[in-house]
Amino acid sequence: MNRIGTFIATSALLLSTSILSSGAVCCGEEALPKLQVSENGRFLVTEEGAPFFWLGDTAWELFHRLDREETLVYLDSRQELGFNVVQAVVVAELDGKTRPSAEGFLPFGPDPKEPKPVEGEGEYDDYWDRVDFVVNEANKRGIYVAMLPTWGRYWHDEAFFNPENAGKYGEWLGRRYRDAGVVWILGGDRHVENEAQRRTVEEMARGLRRGDGGAHLISFHPGGGRGSSEYWRDADWIDFHMRQNGHNIDFNSYKKTIDDYNLTPTKPVIDGEPVYEDHPVSFNPNNLGHTTAFDVRKPLYWDVFNGAFGHTYGCHAIWQMYDPEDEENQYPINNPLTGWRAALDLPGAAQMQFCKRLIESRPFLTRVPDMDLIERDRVATSVPGAGTRRFAATRDAEGTYAFIYFPISRAATINVGRLSGKTLRASWMNPRDGAFVDLGEFPNEGKRTFTPPTLGEDLDWVLVIDSVNR
Repeated sequence: MNRIGTFIATSALLLSTSILSSGAVCCGEEALPKLQVSENGRFLVTEEGAPFFWLGDTAWELFHRLDREETLVYLDSRQELGFNVVQAVVVAELDGKTRPSAEGFLPFGPDPKEPKPVEGEGEYDDYWDRVDFVVNEANKRGIYVAMLPTWGRYWHDEAFFNPENAGKYGEWLGRRYRDAGVVWILGGDRHVENEAQRRTVEEMARGLRRGDGGAHLISFHPGGGRGSSEYWRDADWIDFHMRQNGHNIDFNSYKKTIDDYNLTPTKPVIDGEPVYEDHPVSFNPNNLGHTTAFDVRKPLYWDVFNGAFGHTYGCHAIWQMYDPEDEENQYPINNPLTGWRAALDLPGAAQMQFCKRLIESRPFLTRVPDMDLIERDRVATSVPGAGTRRFAATRDAEGTYAFIYFPISRAATINVGRLSGKTLRASWMNPRDGAFVDLGEFPNEGKRTFTPPTLGEDLDWVLVIDSVNR
C-alpha cells in the first residue's frame, strides 16, 4: 500500500502530487461488487444487476471506540444476523478529532486550520490503518461500510472542514477506498443552514468523486426529522436520498419516506436513522420510557412497505459503543441501558432479517407501495390506523403478490382484487420469529377480511398474499 506524507501541500504542484500518489485500500482477495441505482431509480443493485436490500446497522463510533478484538466481535454478530451494511463515522461525534482511538491514534495532525491525515511507518501504527482494518474485515463478511467522512459538528458547529479544504479531504479519502466496499454518506446529523455549509458538503462530494472515479454511491445523512431531498432534491451527486425520521414511535414521523419516494426526479430512498432500540422515546424517558423491539419493528415495515429500498436498524448502546467497564471513556449519551456487547443480543436486531428475507423472496425491482390494498374501516383510525397503530402495504406492480403490515392484532379487509390471480394463497408471517402460518388458497373475489392469529394483543403480523393462478 502506498503512503502519502502530508495531505495538504503548500503549493498546487505538491498538492496534486501527494493526492495522486495516495494508495487505495484493498478489501481481501475478492472485492464486494459495486452498488448502483436500478434502472427504474427505486432500488439498489449490484454491478451485475442483482437486487440489493440494504439492511444496515448504526455503528457511528466503530472506528473510534473499539479495538481490533472488539471490532471482530461486533462484525461477527452483525454478519450472523444478516446485516449487509454498517454505518460508521471516520471523524467521530464523540470528540473524534481530539480524543484518541482505542489504540491511541488521532486522525489528523495538530494544525487546527487544515485536516492533515497522519500516517505512520508501519502496518498498524496510525488511525487510518485502523479504518482500513474495519473496512477490510467488514468486506470479508459481506458487509459494506456506509462511511461518513466526518460527523456534522466538524463542518456545522465548527468550520474545521470548510469550502477550501473539504474537497481535498474528500479526494484523499476517495482514492484511499476506491477499491473497497463502501458507500459515502455525507452530512452527519446536521441541518444545512448557510451557503458556506452547503458549499462544504458539495465540495467534499466532488472530492470523493474525483478520488474514487465515481466507483461508489453517495448520499447525505441529515438532522432529525429531515431528509437529503430538502437540500439536494435533484443534485447529480446524490445517488439516493437518506432520511433521519428520528427517535419517535408515531407513524407521522415515518410517512415522510413515501413523500420522498414520490418526488421527482426519482431517486431511491432509505431511512438512515429511525428510532433506536433501548432509546428514550422522543428523548423524553421520564414521560415516555425507552423503546422496545416492537417499537423498532414498526418503522422497519412502515419504511420498507412505503417505498424504501432497505432499512437501517439502530441501538442506543451500540451506536456510541458504550462500555460501562471502560473507566477511561465514561461519557454515555442519553443514558444507555446496557453496554454495547450486551446490546448485540437485543431482539430487535435479530428481527430485522425476517423482513429482508421476505422482500428478497419475491420479485424485487417491481415492488411498489399501495395503501389502497387496505379497505378503510368505518372508524379509519382503527383501519388503516393512525399514530402507533398504522397499517402499511406493498405489492408487486404486476399484482403477483402483496404484503400488508398489521401493527396490531385487529381484523382488516384487504382489496385482494388489486392482485392479478383468479386464485390466491395467503399466510401470516410472525415478524418476531419469521415463522409462517399458512391460510391456504381462496378465490379472488375482490375483497377479503383477514383476522390475525392473536386477537386483542399488542402483537404485529405481516399478511402475505400470492397469486396462484393468473
